[in-house]
Amino acid sequence: MALIKSFKGIFPEIAENVFLAENATIVGKVTIKKDANIWYNAVLRGDVGEIIIGERTNIQDGVMIHCSTNRTPTIIGADVTVGHHAIVHGCTIEGECLIGMGAIVMDEAYVPKHTIVAAGAVVLERMKLESGFLYAGIPAKKIKPIPVEQFPLFSGIADHYVENASFHKEGVKREE
Repeated sequence: MALIKSFKGIFPEIAENVFLAENATIVGKVTIKKDANIWYNAVLRGDVGEIIIGERTNIQDGVMIHCSTNRTPTIIGADVTVGHHAIVHGCTIEGECLIGMGAIVMDEAYVPKHTIVAAGAVVLERMKLESGFLYAGIPAKKIKPIPVEQFPLFSGIADHYVENASFHKEGVKREE
């Protein structure tokens, strides 16, 4: 069972049909909406600010989500994929986005709908990205537009992770 802890009397709010990996850590003022999935070794630490995870969003293995004290919350919309070992910190990511593996999205950054932040990219503090583009590099720069006909892929990835999470929920631990 995931480590779910209160902080200063505030407990995480976790909706129905959410998958929490056994070693995920959820602390404090964290809201996780329906059908979201939080994978192995992910840490969502709502001790100094609020974290909201949208419906059907997947927070992959080793992701760190946090905020800076007395600054902006971390808000991640619906149907978002946050790749392995990404860091998401005090920013807003609208629905139907992809944050690549090892990417960093810093305080007060804004990632609009239908945006891809490439693996390893760094979205600096207060950066405002433009919808419908791929961003890559350090610091992240607009690389190319995402064809409109590819926008449904964002929800398709969410579908895949909701389904995959259902199999992980059914998994049985092997007794040694």
